[in-house]
Amino acid sequence: MTRNSDEQASDQGREPNDVVRTTRRGFLAGSLAMGGVIGVGTDIAAADRTMGESNSNPRLFRFVGGRIGGWVVRSSRAVIGEGLPSVERLDLGSGTTAIPDGAKWILRGVTSNPRYTTRTEKEQLVRKQAALGRPEATLSALIPIRKSAKWWELTQDERRDIFESQSKHTTIGLKYLPEIARRLHHCRDLSEPEPFDFITLFDYAKADESAFDDLLAALRATAEWKFVEREVDIRLERAS
Repeated sequence: MTRNSDEQASDQGREPNDVVRTTRRGFLAGSLAMGGVIGVGTDIAAADRTMGESNSNPRLFRFVGGRIGGWVVRSSRAVIGEGLPSVERLDLGSGTTAIPDGAKWILRGVTSNPRYTTRTEKEQLVRKQAALGRPEATLSALIPIRKSAKWWELTQDERRDIFESQSKHTTIGLKYLPEIARRLHHCRDLSEPEPFDFITLFDYAKADESAFDDLLAALRATAEWKFVEREVDIRLERAS
């Protein structure tokens, strides 16, 4: 969201995680699907395709809510629409890492090229933005959103107009750089259906938490957010 919520450069680093190794069949036996629970009757071929995609795409990241993970869940609330099941920890990993035991839900997304940024805006963002994982950034937020069908019926130039001409999304985001770092993940680019369209991961220092709240308030007041039909706000703290 420090850029507009439909775009993100894919050049930021991954976060390491201690995970429990599992096979594709073990993944099925763990009864987890993308964003929800699966049963014994789940299409094994489809799940195998999902794991194969994970193993071959370095831009793929997954977010697992459960009992294991490097981030403690401070709070989780549904801002718009349905929320997610309550969990104690969040495990962050690349698409090639296995799913930890005790997981309740998993979300996936891929980093991608900027979609609605001009050359001038991109250069401004690159100059000011920080990477995830700074030592002082002990707080984090995971915010998945889904936009309405009406949004996706718009053309690229119409969406760009709402993003910047009307909502000033990039302009707003620039005010909070470099204190607020973020990485945007696209979910609609995946071959399997996902419950959200975008997942944004932020991190920041404790001293900047109020600034992060101000950023979200400003974005949620824009014309763009009228097209959001589901949003979950998950606040995190790095485990000691």
